[in-house]
Amino acid sequence: MTPNGWFQIAFFLAVILLITKPIGVFIARVFSQEKTFLDPVLRPVEKFVYRLTGVDEQHEMRWTEYAVAMLLFSGVSMALLYLFERTQHWLPWNPQKFPNVEPGLAFGTAASFTTNTNWQAYSGESTMSYLTQMAGLAYHNFASAAVGIVLAIVVIRGIARKETDKLGNFWVDMTRCLLWVLLPICLVGSLIFVSQGVVQNLKPYTTAQLVEPQTVQVNGADGKPTSQRVTEQVIAQGPVASQEVIKQVGTNGGGFFAANSAHPFENPTPFANLFQMLLIFAIPSGLTYTLGRMTGSQRHGWAVWAAMAVLFFAGVTAAYWAEARGNPMLGAADQRASAMQPGGNMEGKEVRFGIANSALFATVTTDASCGAINSQHDSFTPLGGMVPLVNIMLGEIVFGGVGSGLYGMIVFVILAVFIAGLMVGRTPGYLGKKIESYDVKMAMLSILIMTCTILIFAAIAVVKPYGTAGISNPGPHGLSQILYAYVSSTGNNGSAFGGLSVNTLWYNTSTATAQLLGRFFMVIPVLAIAGSLAKKKIVPESAGTFPVTGGLFSGLLVATILIVGALTFFPALSLGPILEHLLMAAGKSF
Repeated sequence: MTPNGWFQIAFFLAVILLITKPIGVFIARVFSQEKTFLDPVLRPVEKFVYRLTGVDEQHEMRWTEYAVAMLLFSGVSMALLYLFERTQHWLPWNPQKFPNVEPGLAFGTAASFTTNTNWQAYSGESTMSYLTQMAGLAYHNFASAAVGIVLAIVVIRGIARKETDKLGNFWVDMTRCLLWVLLPICLVGSLIFVSQGVVQNLKPYTTAQLVEPQTVQVNGADGKPTSQRVTEQVIAQGPVASQEVIKQVGTNGGGFFAANSAHPFENPTPFANLFQMLLIFAIPSGLTYTLGRMTGSQRHGWAVWAAMAVLFFAGVTAAYWAEARGNPMLGAADQRASAMQPGGNMEGKEVRFGIANSALFATVTTDASCGAINSQHDSFTPLGGMVPLVNIMLGEIVFGGVGSGLYGMIVFVILAVFIAGLMVGRTPGYLGKKIESYDVKMAMLSILIMTCTILIFAAIAVVKPYGTAGISNPGPHGLSQILYAYVSSTGNNGSAFGGLSVNTLWYNTSTATAQLLGRFFMVIPVLAIAGSLAKKKIVPESAGTFPVTGGLFSGLLVATILIVGALTFFPALSLGPILEHLLMAAGKSF
């Protein structure tokens, strides 16, 4: 670990802190329909959309109606993406003449992008046409991100409102989110990426002649190895910048290229790398301020932000420490940082970014539900790789995905105030609302859906041949690969331990099912909580009311998150990355 590395981490967190308030204020004004500087341009567009679609912007929905609208919208969008994939060979903007995507992979990809998971069991540059990338995948990057944001806003409204069953209008919220929040950021952000050298065109791939031809070994038609002379290279390109920005700001993560943000066409410079990380955290961090502003308790919003920041810093510290230590089994290699070398474990990392930025990016992308990577998590040391795994296991509430991070954190807030109520012997309360058994049951149901989905699918995969056939490493690392696949899918993250082969019928269908359960089955209890809270009366605080502001609350919230995560997943972690670390320390390989 170096002072420069720590400075970069501290600088990133400081910038996030600085942009939290302005972004949070703007989002609050957008969804409260207060005046913003974009209104003269966007308000006429919004009204035209409502006239075109027949939406009554004055109509407000109950939580059940809101949930049905969200499910119908997501279901139709998923079907359209599946259709794009299955017909792309006959559609325009396919200069490489890619064939139609096979049914299992098409279904898995459609489910993945609909749920904001963006799990990729394929290489984008060799599978998807430009039209599928732009009209199919990029559309879902916008739509799924907007769904997450508006669901968070509904939960905030449920906390803020009293004695009502109305929580807003799904179609109005989606329209305002797309027009006022996501599109302006993406228009500016894509130009910034282009200025840094991110590719943006619709040209066919370029074939370049190698300066030094190579001889490689390949398997012939008879299955026997044979030598082949390689004299040219195909350089993939396409409309990358316009999709890179929504990939990050929408915490989507699906890369245009298989190498994702480690590819120089997606992430060419140190500034582009920093900008990508800032985009990932920008809206999730701003929503904590929105929470405080819309509920009338700004100190509560900052207390939630502080809990997130503590967990973030703990994670990045652990990952940085583990990767900077290197691998003790490579005793003959000099792994000390110096002017001539970065030191530590550089396997699977880009030399452009080094260990500090690789550990930081891995922590950021798994704190949020963003599957973007600038290094291979499969090549991290056991404890370094455990940090991304644990981040997702905790529910990705450390800032989290756009919207999903905040409403996931609210679930833990309810559990925390419930525990506090038990400790002081009073009915638990949250910002003037009594937390009753129904609210706690819905919170626990949301958590149990996630944990059961992960553990059941992983248990099947580790005992069945169609599951174990995909691992590239035996022993505890193979378990970590399988566990990560279902943690990432259920948590709607999308990153992976790259050593697992997942383009099979089992993994395509099981991960897609996990993604759908992790997105929609988990959010329905959260919407039920919002509906329940909105109906409650405001109860004045008393001497026995546990305050949800300040350091004491932030500490209790962090403890609740860690205890729930530890009790649920510690046995699996013990058999995976923790055992692998102990074997590595003992000098044993597998």
